[in-house]
Amino acid sequence: MNIDELIAKVKKKLENNIKIENILIEDKTFLHKNHQGHESNKFHLKIIVVSDELKKLNKIESNKKIYKILDVELKNNIHSLQISIN
Repeated sequence: MNIDELIAKVKKKLENNIKIENILIEDKTFLHKNHQGHESNKFHLKIIVVSDELKKLNKIESNKKIYKILDVELKNNIHSLQISIN
């Protein structure tokens, strides 16, 4: 899976499972290419999401919700996930 397909899939899954006002997903893989544990088929994503639903939860609960939704992608395609909830 390439990065554009992964971003589209992540965005769709989050929008289908959480009430989101706005979402931005950035590829940050380039920042980690020289790290020891870097795998070429795994990506580093930054998710910036505006969601009243997630803001009502504490940070741990909101992150757990996102991780649960993206479970398959985290196992197969995502090495690192940075989450910002506004």
